[in-house]
Amino acid sequence: MRIDLHTHSNRSDGTDSPAELVRNAAEVARLDVVALTDHDATTGWDEAQAEADRIGIRLVRGIEISTRYQGESVHLLGYEFDPEHPALVAELRRVLDGRDNRLPDVLRKLAEHGVDITLEDVAAQSGDAAASGRPHIADAMVAKGYIAHRDEAFNGWLNTGGRAYVDRYAAPLFATVELVKAAGGRAVVAHPWSRGSDRVLSADTFGRLQEAGLDGIEVDHHDHGAPARDQLRAIAADLDLVVTGSSDYHGTGKSSAFRLGAHLTAPDQLDRLLG
Repeated sequence: MRIDLHTHSNRSDGTDSPAELVRNAAEVARLDVVALTDHDATTGWDEAQAEADRIGIRLVRGIEISTRYQGESVHLLGYEFDPEHPALVAELRRVLDGRDNRLPDVLRKLAEHGVDITLEDVAAQSGDAAASGRPHIADAMVAKGYIAHRDEAFNGWLNTGGRAYVDRYAAPLFATVELVKAAGGRAVVAHPWSRGSDRVLSADTFGRLQEAGLDGIEVDHHDHGAPARDQLRAIAADLDLVVTGSSDYHGTGKSSAFRLGAHLTAPDQLDRLLG
């Protein structure tokens, strides 16, 4: 059984519609199970579920929530929770508003460096997304010929410390684990030792997260080398946490290294996670 528990559609910063993503999962990657985990939003669930039912693939309904711990960005995957849980909905709305509200400041900084991008340019790229974010700004830069690929926008412009970087709100990590659990879901830390989060996610921190309700660690991910995977697998074993693997697929928004099914979750770990 082939299981991929971390993918994105155009409801956040992927390029496939939810239905296209599900079809590609089944027909191209030959997956049996795929999770839709758009950033901070569940708006693609219904479309993805309808397509999954039509073609006969199991959909796991999920999300990737932007959180912060000790000043570092940490992404939290939530699975099969109540999307109408009031406290969680309110927190996600705050995160999404943070994405939208920083846009004018980012565009102003770009303009100071001769990169003329408007809100309308970004909206043309974000389309059906729940909020406009840095990937959509990057896509607007590509569309207007300033850069050749989305990655160029992040390297030097939009990443932390970049010429046009602007911070935004991210939910507190421990409280968000508790919110996902209160909404009846399962919580897994995404790619925990990439993008600086390795500085704050120690074995001790994972232990405290497990006490707060954390269910698992995404171990097998493109951003983790073999030594990191071995260490994370050992931490998960010590804490009796589920080990997941996934592609972090974004369609053409990321390189082919993030193709659907690039990394997989073992069937017994899915059973432990969702029962």
